[in-house]
Amino acid sequence: MTAPARLTLWKTLRYSGEAGCFFLLMGFFKLLGLDAASAVGGFIGRHIYYRLGAAKVARDNLKAAYPEKSEAEIESIVRGVCENLGRVAGEYPHLDKIGDGTRIEAAGVENGDAAVATGKGVMFFSGHFANWEATPIVATTRGYDGAIVYRPPNNPYVDRWIARQRGKKGPAEQVSKGARGTRRIFTLLRRGKSIFILVDQKTYEGVPAPFFGREAMTTSAPASLALKMGALLVPVSSLRLKGAHFHVTIHPPIAFTPSGNADLDVLELTAKINAKVEEIVRQHPEQWLWTHHRWTSARDIERMKALQAAGKGVRAARDGSSLS
Repeated sequence: MTAPARLTLWKTLRYSGEAGCFFLLMGFFKLLGLDAASAVGGFIGRHIYYRLGAAKVARDNLKAAYPEKSEAEIESIVRGVCENLGRVAGEYPHLDKIGDGTRIEAAGVENGDAAVATGKGVMFFSGHFANWEATPIVATTRGYDGAIVYRPPNNPYVDRWIARQRGKKGPAEQVSKGARGTRRIFTLLRRGKSIFILVDQKTYEGVPAPFFGREAMTTSAPASLALKMGALLVPVSSLRLKGAHFHVTIHPPIAFTPSGNADLDVLELTAKINAKVEEIVRQHPEQWLWTHHRWTSARDIERMKALQAAGKGVRAARDGSSLS
């Protein structure tokens, strides 16, 4: 984890207030015990979170992804999405119990073991399926040495708390996304270690790749690193069975033959990664994060243009100073 930036007084007060409410909720879930916390969280998600704006985002995304589904089918999935997210929230104070050896069934471990045994770097990629924290727990149980790559919450107090929960049964090292994180990932893969990364969130610095029939800005880092370093790309899925019990599957590595055109290869390999994530989502759409603004909008395009222009300005200034 990187050290948090120094906060202004206003941000300190704001984040402290947010964290106080968050810790009260997590404390409540902690007192309930794992099974009850998961159930109560699911109830809150299904009956309260379902009525908030995030459910509308999920509804719109599902209608675009599944134009053939009826309104009733869409609503059923939306309720399932909200229930699953509520359960995940209730389960966070109990990640150590989820990793106690009795709540996660693992399949396809021979795929993971064989990939690690090659001595190459391995990128185990997944998405926000079921409780996505179950995946790195299985990796730790199997003895895969490496680090989780994650996007830290804006609130540093919440970030540190979640990192502690995650580290109880998952990999000890947690690398935040960004330039510094990419350098650390490069180092670990070069040493033949494993990386555990979620690849299903929108990014403004990725590449446009198909996802449910529409372009979605997707991180190109896994594809780029795999092509540069010969690292293996291994998909992993997580399925909620009943309550706080899960089935994690490690799939065979993604097969890809480079063409020699670096840019085209990155784009095509990223598309294959998205295709695998989509395949998994379609099996149980109610267990994926449809509440996320995943697809590229007109506003996103304008923001990406601004970021590209700013980047060109920085490079021009740097090049100019180096010539002076």
